[in-house]
Amino acid sequence: MRLHVEALFTRDGAGHLVAVNEPNGAAAPRFFLGRTAGGNAWWLRHDVDPAVGTELVALCESQPTVVDLAAEPGDAAPFIALLARQAPVNRTWAGPAFRVPFDLPASENAVRVTAENAMLLDPYLADWRADVAPGVPMAVALESGKAVSVCCSVRVSPQAHEAGVETHPDFRGRGHAARAVAKWARVVGAMDCIPLYSTSWQNQASLALARKLALIQYGADLHIT
Repeated sequence: MRLHVEALFTRDGAGHLVAVNEPNGAAAPRFFLGRTAGGNAWWLRHDVDPAVGTELVALCESQPTVVDLAAEPGDAAPFIALLARQAPVNRTWAGPAFRVPFDLPASENAVRVTAENAMLLDPYLADWRADVAPGVPMAVALESGKAVSVCCSVRVSPQAHEAGVETHPDFRGRGHAARAVAKWARVVGAMDCIPLYSTSWQNQASLALARKLALIQYGADLHIT
């Protein structure tokens, strides 16, 4: 969970959340709770009122350890009520977090994307060309020699990479995303980093992909902004 947070957000010297870990990233959530079978972990944004922060920490410490990570978490209302004392809550997000195995089945129809073969992204995934960069693993699944599904490291830390996945609508439901994620995970593993994948409880397609690949769930997130 710590590696997950370090990949998702930048933090200040005190360990408080600052921003989303990307160029010109938006402000981080005001509160992040990560539930795991081994215990819970939490982080506050740097500008949370100290008195509110003290109560949030006490509330976190009172939370039970999760028994069933696959079940949606309990009521977020107590956390929302505390944060609302300082400012209105604008967004609440929750979902499972997974580790991607390094040894998922390889496919000859999945390749790594570099500057030299970035034209593979045209025409279906051309918007991803801006994300092709040295040291940022990207993999695609091909159909008729064109990329139709992509998996890329969208949040990167020295130890872990978070996946971003997209499949063109015309090619969904054919297993392309699974092939792209498997190739991406192998590339990340070869860099001695941990490939991570997270989504929301409402994203049924993403949850189905996690089941298909037998990803290893290590926790569940709650973000409140």
